[in-house]
Amino acid sequence: MQSSAIDTTTIVTSHHEAAAHGHHAHPDHRIFGIIVFLVAEAMIFMGLFIAYLTFRAVAPVWPPAGTPELELLLPGVNTIILISSSFVIHNADTAIKKDDVKGMRLWFAITAAIGAVFLAGQLYEYFHLEFGLKTNLFASTFYVLTGFHGLHVFFGVMLMLGVLWRSRKPGHYSSTSHFGIEAAEIYWHFVDVIWIILFILLYLLK
Repeated sequence: MQSSAIDTTTIVTSHHEAAAHGHHAHPDHRIFGIIVFLVAEAMIFMGLFIAYLTFRAVAPVWPPAGTPELELLLPGVNTIILISSSFVIHNADTAIKKDDVKGMRLWFAITAAIGAVFLAGQLYEYFHLEFGLKTNLFASTFYVLTGFHGLHVFFGVMLMLGVLWRSRKPGHYSSTSHFGIEAAEIYWHFVDVIWIILFILLYLLK
């Protein structure tokens, strides 16, 4: 009878250990889902980039004659701000892997604030540009590209605020459970890379 009880305990324990091993052996498919989503988003941006470069290639003059020249100072500062935020949000990921929830919250809050500053800078630029959406083809593509990217930045900020809200619950995020944090970081790096390409195409490429 005692032997039977021991055998049963051994089987149950082995089952739990196997389940735990299986859980850790398989990758988190949610991360794969995020990557697939970002690849789809990248394809959309790539289509917009190709369209812009095509317009530029076939136009006799680009930007069209009479288009006010874009200022570099504010977009340049905005670029530095956004790139720096990638390092900041990575600190949040590093913090949560050490079970430092307070540190994670701090770095996420700073990153969200940086994103808000970037959006404010972009809106300021819009209000001070000397051309509108319908001025010419360059103006239209400029607003579409930067506006579409701005929507992604806004979504990223909302994503970070969502993580901060969920992190109020004790134990919601930890060194072994932090998918939302990883997803937000991957998404934010994507937004940064897209902006660097946009900055080169719209502001630096003559």
